[in-house]
Amino acid sequence: MRRQFDQQLALLNRELIEMGALCEEVIALAAKALTEGDPALAAQVGPLDTEIDQKERNIESLCLKLLLQQQPVARDLRQISAALKMITDLERIGDQAVDIAEMSVYIKDKKQVFNLTHILEMADNASKMVTEAIDAFVKSDIEVAKKVARQDDIVDELFNRSKNETVELIHKNKELGSEALDIVMIAKYLERIADHAVNVAEWVAFSITGSCDLSD
Repeated sequence: MRRQFDQQLALLNRELIEMGALCEEVIALAAKALTEGDPALAAQVGPLDTEIDQKERNIESLCLKLLLQQQPVARDLRQISAALKMITDLERIGDQAVDIAEMSVYIKDKKQVFNLTHILEMADNASKMVTEAIDAFVKSDIEVAKKVARQDDIVDELFNRSKNETVELIHKNKELGSEALDIVMIAKYLERIADHAVNVAEWVAFSITGSCDLSD
């Protein structure tokens, strides 16, 4: 019985890794669509988000099966409960990548006017945070989870820089107001993606210690 349970837990980990990889892919693709201003690239994000949604349903079904058909001990129960919480954040990451891709189409003709450096750094950092948070769960490594939480400060700082630069640009050229608002919203979506990665890391901590606390 325990062997079968461990096999299903291993399957759960693989499914989470695949869902995390899809999240990493949609973030990278949305960022590329933003920099290249290519509607065809932006259109590829939606189908990947559909795959993320399907992964969420698959993992939810597997978790419920583990809870109903097996008799998990306290540590196993925390791990399964954490996975159920984590997939909600991962699904939202996919949704926000779609939002970024859709908005990239509206600014494609003015993207050269804006400094996208900080936004692209945000996308890179947020993507790494997602990957490391999943890795922390699979390896039950609370130190990696704490690292994810610390990286959120970097993304927050990049968001503030991007926002301030964009506001300054509006003061110089008020005709860019609409596109500038889109830039700020894209940066905000990336900041939220990083926040979701931190949420995942907190659930990793819960699965290990029974607490979501990631403070040192």
